[in-house]
Amino acid sequence: MPFKMPLSAIAFPAIDPIIFSIGPVQLHWYGLAYIAGILFGLWYAKRLVTSKNLWPGEPPIKPASIDDFLIWAVAGIVLGGRLGYVLFYDLPTYLDNPLQIAMLWQGGMSFHGGLLGSILAMILFARKRGFSPYHLLDVIAACAPIGLMLGRIANFINQELFGKPTDLPWGVVFPFTGDGVPRHPSQLYEAALEGLILFLVLRLLTHHLKKLGAPGFVGGAFLAGYAISRILVEFVRLPDPQLGYLAGGWLTMGMVLSLPVLAIGVWGMATAGNRKVAGEKTA
Repeated sequence: MPFKMPLSAIAFPAIDPIIFSIGPVQLHWYGLAYIAGILFGLWYAKRLVTSKNLWPGEPPIKPASIDDFLIWAVAGIVLGGRLGYVLFYDLPTYLDNPLQIAMLWQGGMSFHGGLLGSILAMILFARKRGFSPYHLLDVIAACAPIGLMLGRIANFINQELFGKPTDLPWGVVFPFTGDGVPRHPSQLYEAALEGLILFLVLRLLTHHLKKLGAPGFVGGAFLAGYAISRILVEFVRLPDPQLGYLAGGWLTMGMVLSLPVLAIGVWGMATAGNRKVAGEKTA
C-alpha cells in the first residue's frame, strides 16, 4: 500500500538533546537517563531484597551486596554494550580503525551486548558472594524496565532510532530527517512496551504472585517480555543504515538478536520450579 500523507501530524517538540553546558562539560538527556535508571535500579533492588514478604524464606541477597554490585553492573553494561555494537552492527568500520572502539562519546551501544555483559557480571559476582545467580538476575530484571524506558525517551529526544513513515494521526515529523514525513515514534513505543508495561508485569510477578520464590522466573519473564516487545517494534522501526534489512526486506538485526533472548527467557520460566529456593549462603 503506498504511503498516504496524513492531514495532520505531530511536530517534534523543540527539545535540545543537551540539557546544559558549562564550558566544555555538557549534560545530555541520554546521560541523565543512564544515571537516573541506575539510581532507580539501585533503590528498587534494595527494596526487593529487604522485603521479606516477597520471599519464601530469608532473602538470599543482602542490601550491601546490591551496593557492591553496582560497579560490576555498570562495567558489564558499558563494555558489553560497546563490544556488542562493534560485533553485531558495524564490525567492518571498527576493523578499519580499531581505536574508534574506545571512543564511546561518538555513540554506538547495543542493548543485546549490554545484556550479555550484565548477565556475565551477575554470574561472576553471585558466585563470588556465594548465592545463586538466578536470584540476582530476578532482582536486577525487575528493576531494568524503568531504565529502558528512560533510555528510549532519550532516544526520542535525540531523534534517533525512529520509525517508518506512517499516515496514523500520531505520526511525528522529525526535523533530523529533513523530509517533513510523519514517522512512527518507535522510541516511544519501546518506552511503553519494554519500559512501563514490562515493569508492571514484573511488579505483578514479584509482589502479587511471589515469583521471587521460583529462581529464574522473573528474569526469564523479563527476557521474554523484552524480546517480544523489541521484535514487534522492529516491524515499524527503521533498521540501522549500515546494515539495512537482512532478508526479504523485513528481517532486522534487532529481530535476529532477540529470538535467542526470547528462547532463553521462556526456558528460564519453564525450568524455574526445578531450582533450589533461597537456601544458599547469604551475602
